[in-house]
Amino acid sequence: MWLGITVSVTVLLVAAIRKNDTAPCRAVEVNIFGIETDEKFVDENDVLQTIETVCGQNPVGKATGAFNLRKIEAELQKSAWVKSAQLFFDNASVLKVKIYEREPVARIFTTAGSTYYIDTALKMLPLSDKFSARLPLFTGFPSDGIVLSAADSSLLKEVRDISLALQKDSFCMAMIEQVDINAQRNFEMIPKVGNQLIVFGNAEDAGTKFDKLKLFYKNILIKTGWSKYSVINVQYKNQVVAKLRGQEDKTADSVRTLQLMQLIADNAARMAEDSVQSIRQDNSTNTADSTMIQQSIQREDNIETSNALIADPLQPENPPVVNKPAANPLPSAKPTPVKPLTTKPVPTKPKPAATKPAATKSTTQNPTPVKKPTVTKPNANTNKPKAVMPLKNDY
Repeated sequence: MWLGITVSVTVLLVAAIRKNDTAPCRAVEVNIFGIETDEKFVDENDVLQTIETVCGQNPVGKATGAFNLRKIEAELQKSAWVKSAQLFFDNASVLKVKIYEREPVARIFTTAGSTYYIDTALKMLPLSDKFSARLPLFTGFPSDGIVLSAADSSLLKEVRDISLALQKDSFCMAMIEQVDINAQRNFEMIPKVGNQLIVFGNAEDAGTKFDKLKLFYKNILIKTGWSKYSVINVQYKNQVVAKLRGQEDKTADSVRTLQLMQLIADNAARMAEDSVQSIRQDNSTNTADSTMIQQSIQREDNIETSNALIADPLQPENPPVVNKPAANPLPSAKPTPVKPLTTKPVPTKPKPAATKPAATKSTTQNPTPVKKPTVTKPNANTNKPKAVMPLKNDY
């Protein structure tokens, strides 16, 4: 009995299939799924034209068994905008065509000048003459090739993540004009209102960064105005850093001023060091030694004393007049003239002013006879002789 039931069911199914294969196609119904707009990148007429090309004739009226549905699906999926295609006949012999369209999430402009869309699967999609999607624009993508390197693929994923996070926020979507990719592969945004630069950083925590940006716009810029800040930085965690317009110029001037002041200070320190070095060298030889100064004063006093003791050859009867200092009277004996010091004086400690000069030796009882210095011949036109002064050596 069970064998008979199985055979009967099989016969009925075969008969039904044969009957459906011979039934003509009554209509073709195309459904396109994907972008939730009235405009589509995949056109219904293009789908019908592809089916007609594969079948070789108008599909309506053709026997259902004559359709190669797998071949038609493969041909439809050759389009870059078709993600998948499904074809089948219903009980009314109507050909059902379901097209799942690719959804672009961002439009990219490369540094070479080419442009394309990408979808969630990071597939590059060409532009369409039928429809232009309203999507975030990303400029400055470094690669223009179809096959990307690992670094460029990672950057493309960041583009997708930022674009998806941006599209979820209607306020930020309305505010952001475009997103630029700089040389460091970070993202900078240009708003539609105002001329600020929004430093976004990478795609990490993109949703949180857009929330901070939205709060800054609603709570700060509305009160201060759209032109007060030149840079809005949201790349740091739990904070928004804004730079006042014109502040970067003042900062540059301040830095330049500090550099000039530092340069002047370095030059002054160098000159001071050179001056100290010169003084130290001078002290080691002659001029700055206190003992040398005392010896010089003592020598001048002795020279003046010896010059004062020179006798007048024209008037030998007149004794020489001695210019005695008020504080230190010289002894009655004539002192011995002091010889000039050599170029390298002996650094001896000078005696006090009250004592007798070092070069004079005398006693009260037997004074030492003094040798008279050489005297030049007097001029005929003068009455007084001219004393010869001992030459001073350079010290």
